[in-house]
Amino acid sequence: MKYNRWDDSKVDTDLFLQLQDLSRVLSDHPDLDFEYHYGSYIDIIHNKITGSRLWDVFKYEIKEPGYKTDVFLRALGTLHHTQVQEMKQFTADINNWKLHKFAVQLVTLLEDLRLEEAIKKERPGTTKDFAVRKRYLKHYFSTQMDTNVTRSYPLDELFCLIYLLLQADQPDPDFPRANERQLYRLEKLKPLLYSIFEAKSTKAIISLTEQIVQQLEPAYNDMINEYFTFPVTSIEKFTKNTLFDELTRTDDVANDDKEEVDEDKNEYIDERFSTWHRENQNSDRKQTFLQFELDVGTKTDIMGGGTRETEDADQAMGAIQGFSGQSKKNDFSKLDTLEKKEANQSGGQDESPYGEENKDAAIIVKNAEAPTSQEMEQYQEFVSGIEAFKRKLATTIEKTLEHKKNAPRKDLVIGRLSRKLLPLVIDENPRVFYKKNHESNEIDAVFTLLVDCSASMHNKMDETKRGIVLFHEVLNQLRIPHSIIGFWEDANEVKEHYQPNYFHIIHAFSDSFYQNDGSKIMQLEPQEDNRDGFSIRVITKELAARREKNKFLLVFSDGEPAAADYDQNGVVDTHLAVSEARKKGIEVIGMFLADGEIDERDDGTMENIYGRERLMIPSVAELPEHFAPLLKRLLLKVI
Repeated sequence: MKYNRWDDSKVDTDLFLQLQDLSRVLSDHPDLDFEYHYGSYIDIIHNKITGSRLWDVFKYEIKEPGYKTDVFLRALGTLHHTQVQEMKQFTADINNWKLHKFAVQLVTLLEDLRLEEAIKKERPGTTKDFAVRKRYLKHYFSTQMDTNVTRSYPLDELFCLIYLLLQADQPDPDFPRANERQLYRLEKLKPLLYSIFEAKSTKAIISLTEQIVQQLEPAYNDMINEYFTFPVTSIEKFTKNTLFDELTRTDDVANDDKEEVDEDKNEYIDERFSTWHRENQNSDRKQTFLQFELDVGTKTDIMGGGTRETEDADQAMGAIQGFSGQSKKNDFSKLDTLEKKEANQSGGQDESPYGEENKDAAIIVKNAEAPTSQEMEQYQEFVSGIEAFKRKLATTIEKTLEHKKNAPRKDLVIGRLSRKLLPLVIDENPRVFYKKNHESNEIDAVFTLLVDCSASMHNKMDETKRGIVLFHEVLNQLRIPHSIIGFWEDANEVKEHYQPNYFHIIHAFSDSFYQNDGSKIMQLEPQEDNRDGFSIRVITKELAARREKNKFLLVFSDGEPAAADYDQNGVVDTHLAVSEARKKGIEVIGMFLADGEIDERDDGTMENIYGRERLMIPSVAELPEHFAPLLKRLLLKVI
């Protein structure tokens, strides 16, 4: 579980995924990720766009448009329309300026206003969201201006006035609470400020910013607060004119050596090969049949690294040589499918089979040891404590099964004749027969109980074991296959490209009916971090391979996932893992274990991950009495 006393926000998974998709679609870059941050910027080195935490407000009708407009400004504006080299030179020029922080925020504000108008013109559908952004920021900067007046931050106050002036709905707005000094400066700056609406380029915005800063430097010290972050990170590393050019650039070959070819012995035909279609007549004859991009290697007139004996037409087909040699037969029935072929070429492994956030996670299985006498005694004590719940629950399920087995199926067209013959008179197609049921007394279901063994479970694990004992004892009596697995990530062993995730197998499906193995539950102990999304995907793969009709995955946790490089995206990754499991027919239920009271934030986090299928338990001591009805509902559901 992650707890950060400075950042008490929660992740709205639906909104996050929407913003992620929006970032990739609008940027036309499928690897670009979205992240929440304390400012909005684009980082093409690490492939991410960020949205400002400023939009973490209670009203969703403000929050969603706010984050979306941040994405619009970066993916549609900064990426395509900001002149990187002009911005790069500007950041170098202002390093020694007295009003450095003011200059950075002013150029960001003015450039965003220019980009906003360009985006609305290009995509009118964004206008509504930008209108919400404008209303909220006007209110925000009005309150900030009052605060700066009270605290005597003159340049911060002037910055707020600049924003309010540029976004005003009337020609000459009035600011009665502002200081006379700042109002005087604002009046002097008006000709420059109003000219930004005529600016057509980043260069023009930078020129206006420099003129404004030069006027203010003699009279002010730099700003205290930070309202905007510079929209491009690592700008000093870029050489192209726009960030989009940087994303799509192709560097020349790393080495410039060239294969030596004897031209006298080389059969070469100077001819273009092109495709033809009635919708693409290729009239200019400038298209070629295939095009390749070679980034690293020796320049040669034949592609590929394999060598083989010369065959007829090698020169004609040399440019499109692949992996195959000459075919010996025309029997293609034994060829691998496309999926298998791609797997073989890539080494047979997906780069991130358990999600992009878990590409460095490693599975380490730890089997439970033979229980000690002390563990057996403790287990028997727990069994005694949950005996009433177990007996009541097992009896209910057994009676339901027996009733279903003995109860006849009524209203059939064939079978034994019923004593109720009235339908023969009143119904056109009477059903007056019945049959006795002879169904199996077994429940066609399988369960897995995943137990969060992170360090935050330290004061809850003993009581949690009571619920696990109830789970095991009831399913054991009903002969339902089940597994019990503790999971955690060892933070002390985490290295670059290596995140060890332990799966403590207390009970596997094969040994869940053994009478004397329940005491192994006592071996569950709190450890380190928890990478929930990865663990759920691993167990989902195991459950999906089972032949039972009904599959259930129950996750005991005390809150938000937290592991190496997993803090911000952990909730979203776990939400996706749960969704993937449900699409495969596995019912996933999250069970939250509180410390005596359920916090609204914790409830929101669990809802974002598990949706309605969650069980919020106020106190771990109450676990059996909350868990028993859930187990009963799930079992009755499959009978």
